[in-house]
Amino acid sequence: MTDTSPAGTTPKVDKQVSTPDERTKNAAADVSREVGYAPTTRLEMALELWHYFRQNQGAMLGLAVFGAIVTVAVFAGVFAPYPPNEQYRDALLAPPMWQEGGSLSFILGTDAVGRDILSRLIHGARYSLFIGIIVVMISLVSGIFVGLVAGYFRGWVDTLIMRVMDVILAFPSLLLALVLVAILGPSLMNAMIAIAIVYQPHFARLTRAAVMSEYNRDYVTSARLAGAGHLRLMFLTILPNCLAPLIVQGTLSFSNAILDIAALGFLGMGAQPPTPEWGTMLAEAREFILRAWWVVTFPGLAILITVLAINLMGDGMRDALDPKLKKS
Repeated sequence: MTDTSPAGTTPKVDKQVSTPDERTKNAAADVSREVGYAPTTRLEMALELWHYFRQNQGAMLGLAVFGAIVTVAVFAGVFAPYPPNEQYRDALLAPPMWQEGGSLSFILGTDAVGRDILSRLIHGARYSLFIGIIVVMISLVSGIFVGLVAGYFRGWVDTLIMRVMDVILAFPSLLLALVLVAILGPSLMNAMIAIAIVYQPHFARLTRAAVMSEYNRDYVTSARLAGAGHLRLMFLTILPNCLAPLIVQGTLSFSNAILDIAALGFLGMGAQPPTPEWGTMLAEAREFILRAWWVVTFPGLAILITVLAINLMGDGMRDALDPKLKKS
């Protein structure tokens, strides 16, 4: 083909300037062609996760129990026979309906001031689930950000952040939460903040380790060479590939948060009476352990069943997300 441009001039070449997004997509497509497979869609990944999760019978049992607890908590006003703080002075410490002296009016009996235990347990499920969600969200978001910064930039930033996390981890979790609540003041919100601070280092260390293992992989190098900035590399390229261990840790921290907030409530540093929180219910019933066993037993069983269901789900999530534990 003959060049018709004037002598001494450079032929014009049409250049199409590509954006960093387009360069990243092209680099990813090149890597995919070299490897020989197309990227898996999110729907396929979700279906694969569900496929392995449902093979774990314990996890499915935990999911069913947890689903029932969530349903009862959401529709507490429908399932609870009475308001949680309404007192019936003619039925103080009434036993459960199957015990001598019990009645169908109070299926699980009443407490020392005549409040229906079943209604308080149902409404208490709202507090426990709400507390678990808020604590995990606060610790997860802050821990991911701190761990992402430490694992990506490394150097003195990593050293400074990890030494602070080590100091927090050096204290027993419940003791540190008690100290923080004593400083902030006893209340449900302050207890949630204290527990979130205690759980943050676990997410930070997990995120840092995952980021450091992913930092030098080919897809990160391709995105960096394509012109992706630090924020894009951190939050859009690396972070999505670090979520598997964080999901498992979040599930297990959910159950631990319910236990810790119940412990703080039992010690008088969490939710304050007459809030129908399970730990606070246990604290109010301490002096009636020998005379009225149902006042202590049913809140304890509620905590046990909820935590056990969440832990079973967490084990199932771990097995489903870990390639080494997947069944062929």
